[in-house]
Amino acid sequence: MTPRTPIWKAIATSVRRDIAEGVYQQGDKLPTEAVLAARFGVNRHTVRQALGALADEGIVHARRGAGVFVTTPPTDYPIGRRVRFHQNLTAAGRTPAKKVLLLETRVAHASEAEALQLESGAKVHVYEGLSLMENRPIALFRSVFPAARFPDLLTHLRADPSVTAALARSGVDDYTRASTRVNAKLATATQALHLRIAEHAPILRTISVNAAADGCPIEVGRTWFAGDVVTLTLSDA
Repeated sequence: MTPRTPIWKAIATSVRRDIAEGVYQQGDKLPTEAVLAARFGVNRHTVRQALGALADEGIVHARRGAGVFVTTPPTDYPIGRRVRFHQNLTAAGRTPAKKVLLLETRVAHASEAEALQLESGAKVHVYEGLSLMENRPIALFRSVFPAARFPDLLTHLRADPSVTAALARSGVDDYTRASTRVNAKLATATQALHLRIAEHAPILRTISVNAAADGCPIEVGRTWFAGDVVTLTLSDA
């Protein structure tokens, strides 16, 4: 007599097939345990066992407080002398985009003035936004520029959210990374909301200074990467 397949294994097989056939794609959130339990006519414990098996296989992963998602292989993001968001993701076969959250001019904070070699009370342009990959947020960023050197920068960014393009229109054809610091953090409530992750989920923060060809710092930036979708790599390029 053929042994009967455990129900949780049958559910895991069905969900695995749905993922293979593209019903749920990389990065997609799966239906809740309650919805899956109703679909298969079982209790939530059985569904949880099936999802646990898929997680052990690396097919799905749970985010505390957010749900269960189809696993997306982390994308390598090189940190080198010339870091360009669109080039990095395009080279990895991904579709990049940016969403503007804030464009403003204000007095530089002390740490910003020091990094940009500005006098106390100097004005800076601030650009905050989201970096997207396949329409999914992967990073939250804040870039700060000396306003006196780039008076029209915000106008250029409103027309095109690319920092490289905006700097080119402002007379900077090339710039390089002067320094980068990387450390691990836990996502705040606001960061989690923007990145669509759970509060206190691990994120990677970089603090970087970019310089023009004349050696003068032109941008100081902080970026918070979703830790499960990006792998930061060091590059000489």
